[in-house]
Amino acid sequence: MTHPGGVRWGTAAARGVLLTTIIGSGMAFLDSTIINVALPRIGQELGASVAGLQWILNGYLLSLAALILIAGSLGDRYGRRRLFMIGVVWFGAASVLCGLAQTTGQLVVARILQGVGGALLTPGSLAIIQSSFVRADRARAIGAWSGFGGIAGAIGPLVGGLVVQLWSWRLAFLINVPLAVLCVLLARRYLPESRDETMAGTHPGVFDSALVALGLAGLTFALVELPARGLGDPVVLAAGLVGLLALAGFGVMQRVRREPLVPPDMFADRTFTLANALTFVVYAALSGVMVLFVMQLQVSLGYPPTLAGLAGLPITLTMLLLSARSGRLAQRYGPRWFLVAGPVVIALGMLLLTRVVPGASYLTEVLPAVVVFGLGLSCVVAPVTATVLAAAEDRHAGIASGVNNAIARTGGLLAVAVLPAVSGLTGGGYADPVALTSAWQTAMVLCAGLCVLGGLLALGIRNDVLAAEPSAEPAEHPRPGECYHCGVEGPPTHIEPAHRVA
Repeated sequence: MTHPGGVRWGTAAARGVLLTTIIGSGMAFLDSTIINVALPRIGQELGASVAGLQWILNGYLLSLAALILIAGSLGDRYGRRRLFMIGVVWFGAASVLCGLAQTTGQLVVARILQGVGGALLTPGSLAIIQSSFVRADRARAIGAWSGFGGIAGAIGPLVGGLVVQLWSWRLAFLINVPLAVLCVLLARRYLPESRDETMAGTHPGVFDSALVALGLAGLTFALVELPARGLGDPVVLAAGLVGLLALAGFGVMQRVRREPLVPPDMFADRTFTLANALTFVVYAALSGVMVLFVMQLQVSLGYPPTLAGLAGLPITLTMLLLSARSGRLAQRYGPRWFLVAGPVVIALGMLLLTRVVPGASYLTEVLPAVVVFGLGLSCVVAPVTATVLAAAEDRHAGIASGVNNAIARTGGLLAVAVLPAVSGLTGGGYADPVALTSAWQTAMVLCAGLCVLGGLLALGIRNDVLAAEPSAEPAEHPRPGECYHCGVEGPPTHIEPAHRVA
């Protein structure tokens, strides 16, 4: 179904596009967090070690981070709707394999395949919104998408707790099947096809993507296996070296290729670079917290899975109430101070979480920490999304979204690989309340430090990147060479100028 001239906010077509993309991307966001609450049961049933649990998490993050770049590029070239639908079907099929896995190894392989589907549908959903809505309505649409997407990720532990207690951890994966079917039906009806016509006939950069996959796989293997094998182990050294060389080769290839997978000129914009650097460190910290939080509640404080999921509900409610408002305020006053203060407030919430130890009260220790955590997160999610996209040209919609998603997932990937060992959690330590609590407190301090670093990086972000620029013509028809900015309330998508304001 196509929409000549673009989709307008408030129409049936707009609701259909939003519902479809929110279900698709929300399915991936939900699944990336829903598994956290199921980890103790998975480890118990499959007899997995800490390294095994790391691979169950990192198998998904690895393929997602490695392929999300080429997925955005493929969508720009061959059709964003087409790639989105392929991703939804792939994700649903891989979820079935996850739910049927009988060993840790089988589950890791299925999770890797699931990450491939996530990589295909995640950047496509945002790019579809940007290319489908008229420019004047994109800000409101991206605000709705990012808000509901963030909520989907936040309620993952709650949903995970419910399904684990109702039946089994396997249901945490199998619930994706009806969501995938619904999403495909909606996509066929509501999503218009779009692509970047300037990329017709160009090569998608398969070799470049393979270098990213090899690089991340090598580094992840080395970091996960280092505690058990030791630094002098030749396999660890070889994996780490191959990973570093592959990532360095990828960087070189982007500079020498005529058709790079990631155009280097995107990083010439300081705001784009710093916003992505902030994304890396803050999402690394968030991944560390979300993996360990529900585990600490279940193992060390004795919470059942459902209550462990419910414990984080204030984060969801806070984001629901404040995310859109923070986006509007960032549009009005500039994003810099939101992105400075937000990570610092998140860091404060993480330090408060160090008090969540055996015997801690929910009302006096857990609740204040998660409320502060949610306040900080609400200040960051919409403004950082808007800032990254505002610093990218419209023709790079898919790849810009892919870059930011890849950086966020890579941060999470490396955090899950490194944090357990750095905090002293190895072997079967996740089942020991004393060992887990010690690692938990250390990890929270380390994650808080990463968030403070993110706030410091935000000091260099240009505060006028979301500023409105008046014009004599409608935003849908800018004159060549002039700057136009989205002037509606809410976090904008990005600017489509010939020359952006310096």
